[in-house]
Amino acid sequence: MLRIAVVGSGPSGVYAAQTLVQQREVPGVRVDVLDRLPAPYGLVRYGVAPDHEKIKSLQGSLRTVLEDERIRFLGNVEVGGPELPTARLLELYHAVVYCVGAARDRLLGIPGEDLAGVHSATAFVAWYSGHPDAAAEAFGLPGVDAAIVVGAGNVAVDVTRILARGVPELSPTDMPHPALGALGESAVREVLMVARRGPSQGKFTTKELRELGTLPGVDVVADPAELAIDPAYADPGAVLPAVNRRNVEVLRGWAGAPAAGGGRRIALRFFLRPVEVLGEGGRVTGMRFERTAPDGRGGVTGTGVYEDVPAQLVLRSVGYQGVPLPGLPFDERKGTVPHAAGRVVRAGRASVGEYVAGWIKRGPTGVIGTNRPCAKETVSSLLQDAGVLAGRERERDPLEALRAAGLRPVEWPGWLAIETAEAELGLSLGRRSVKIPDWAGLLAAADRTG
Repeated sequence: MLRIAVVGSGPSGVYAAQTLVQQREVPGVRVDVLDRLPAPYGLVRYGVAPDHEKIKSLQGSLRTVLEDERIRFLGNVEVGGPELPTARLLELYHAVVYCVGAARDRLLGIPGEDLAGVHSATAFVAWYSGHPDAAAEAFGLPGVDAAIVVGAGNVAVDVTRILARGVPELSPTDMPHPALGALGESAVREVLMVARRGPSQGKFTTKELRELGTLPGVDVVADPAELAIDPAYADPGAVLPAVNRRNVEVLRGWAGAPAAGGGRRIALRFFLRPVEVLGEGGRVTGMRFERTAPDGRGGVTGTGVYEDVPAQLVLRSVGYQGVPLPGLPFDERKGTVPHAAGRVVRAGRASVGEYVAGWIKRGPTGVIGTNRPCAKETVSSLLQDAGVLAGRERERDPLEALRAAGLRPVEWPGWLAIETAEAELGLSLGRRSVKIPDWAGLLAAADRTG
């Protein structure tokens, strides 16, 4: 029997585990899904916006996989630390599949980025999603009248929407109560989402973009002059991918619509490159942008014309990078683990027994569904190595070894106890299930399994 560890319980990890136990080539496979957090589902729980309940419902499908008797969830297990180095993990299991994502956000690399009030969109998402690592984050929204979101992807759209939403629309979600309270006290009246390129090059999906125009009491505006700079926008016959074409149509509609006089305003700005975060007394007061223009090759070039935009909060959303895991090789330029069809490559050779899937394998690309074929490719490589892997002696049950190392794994009953505690918390607050946003609370809830 092959016993395999999958590190990470987000979509890529769960799809890898599902593929492993459902395949027929190698019978008797058993999978332990390890996660640093005591709660499963990865970015579906801690990255999908709380008001996107349809996407969050994917947790039901992931749950079904993790309840398979051939799969065991072990949360609160940190791989790569002193208690469980990667080399030790490979001694406990016949093979390890790393599905650890891309947890680090990219910097803008401009002066003033370290001022108070400048945050990554990743940190903001983690805060309002109840990630326990973000419990100590402080977002001083009451003093913020204007916010700038730098980026043109779905995460940028998400944080823009959350900043502009009212508490009545967010109360039915599982957003942690402290975050909901802070957003309720928010003084934000204008949110600018800024991109250095044009509207036809935005990375957001049309569905996400259109959602901005449905927010009660919020005007969404776009500057016709900025849209007109984009050659693809100016040419009605330009050949664009369907998503980009629909995005342009939505923006064109907003650019031509009169303001309705809502209490809040979202402005989509284009062809502005951030060059400096402005500040006073150690806090952000705005941003300086350089006007850009198409360079004829799909990029932009600076024009030497600058614009200062006031703001008291800046969120950067310009991409993610993988984080090195101690004991695994890492390509700093790509932000991924070197691999060949999912097999980890060490010193130019495939390391049989070590595999990767998800963002740490391919980089932060694709949507949730992209993880399924990615995981299948990796599992296919693992199964090709099954003959070699099966010949390795391994301990009968790694769980005891994890406990002996001082770890306190949260098993599936512990996670169910967390779910129950969150339902009880929501009931006490007059809401539906509400996330417990801190480590101590999660672990205390997990202990209530009796």
